[in-house]
Amino acid sequence: MTNRLALTLAILLLGSLVLDLWLYGSEHMIFLGKKLFELIDWLAFWR
Repeated sequence: MTNRLALTLAILLLGSLVLDLWLYGSEHMIFLGKKLFELIDWLAFWR
């Protein structure tokens, strides 16, 4: 992965996160964080 591609992906990710927070607020981010933690835990189990 080149630096330009990594920077583009990072900007897109952060931009979508900011837009999501601006449109819907931060309440559902806690839900998504919990689900991400469960996914990481599940993946670590199957590793």
